[in-house]
Amino acid sequence: MCADVNRTDTWTKYKQGLCDSCISSCCSMPVEVRLPDLIRMGLADEFEMEEPIKDIAKRLQKQKLIEHFNFKNSLFTLSRRANGDCSYLDQKTRLCTIYDVRPNTCRKHPQVGPRPGFCAYTKKTTFSG
Repeated sequence: MCADVNRTDTWTKYKQGLCDSCISSCCSMPVEVRLPDLIRMGLADEFEMEEPIKDIAKRLQKQKLIEHFNFKNSLFTLSRRANGDCSYLDQKTRLCTIYDVRPNTCRKHPQVGPRPGFCAYTKKTTFSG
């Protein structure tokens, strides 16, 4: 079973345990975060909350930690690898390397997102050789 992350009509209704056999497809979608997420992740500190948010965004873009900042909604989009994967996804294990401090967007997926209650499930395949 293979979903296209860009086509929500191919997504699977989420059920408990589905993540156990998935290749972490959701980790190749853009991740929008807010300043408290960045603080929890260690990309910003609490003292920066006093600074203009655009200055924080400029610093994070310069450091290539975010790829975009939406001024209207104060949302930062985390940078991704060239293949589209989240920078915090372990390429070998396909597990989150910052799971305990992951952003709220990730914590609440798939209840919140482009198609609430559904996910871009793609079954892991095992190779024998």
